Amino acid sequence: MGWGFVTCGPNEALVVSGCCHMKPLLVPGGRAFVWPSIQQVQRISLNTMTLQVESPTVYTSQGVPISVTGIAQVKIQGQNEDMLLTACEQFLGKPEAEIQHIALVTLEGHQRAIMGSMTVEEIYKDRKKFSKQVFEVASSDLVNMGITVVSYTLKDIRDEEYNGVNGLC
Repeated sequence: MGWGFVTCGPNEALVVSGCCHMKPLLVPGGRAFVWPSIQQVQRISLNTMTLQVESPTVYTSQGVPISVTGIAQVKIQGQNEDMLLTACEQFLGKPEAEIQHIALVTLEGHQRAIMGSMTVEEIYKDRKKFSKQVFEVASSDLVNMGITVVSYTLKDIRDEEYNGVNGLC
C-alpha cells in the first residue's frame, strides 16, 4: 500500500479507493495522489494474455467427433472507463492466472457451441467464418466482464477416427 504520488506503467491501472471519491478513481498508465491512512491503492494488469483454447472430442452438427485448438489474445480494457470499472469489480485482487482461467473457460464454451452448430466441412474449409463466429460470440460475453478479445484464430482441427480431417472432406 503506497501513499503520496503513486505511479504505474502503461500496462497496468491504478485503482484508488476510500475518502474523496464516490467510486474508485481509475488511472490507466499514469499517476495519482493517495492520502495515507484514508485511501488505498491497488493495481490491475492490462497485459495481453494469450490463451490456447482446446475443445477435445466435440460432435459437429452431423455427429462427427472432432477436436479443435484455437489461440485467443484477450486483455482487460484500460481505455474504456466503464469496462475497466467492470473488470475491477470482477477481478481486482485476483491473480492473472485466475483471470486467464475465467476467460479460457468462457472461450472454450463458445468454441464448443459453434463447433456443434457447423459441419466438419464448414469448419475446415471456411476457417475465417468459424473464427469470426467464435470471436463475435465470445467478445459479447467477455465484454460484460471488462475483457476485450483482441484476436482469435483457429490453430488446428483434428479427427482421431480418420487421423486428421482430410479423410472427411
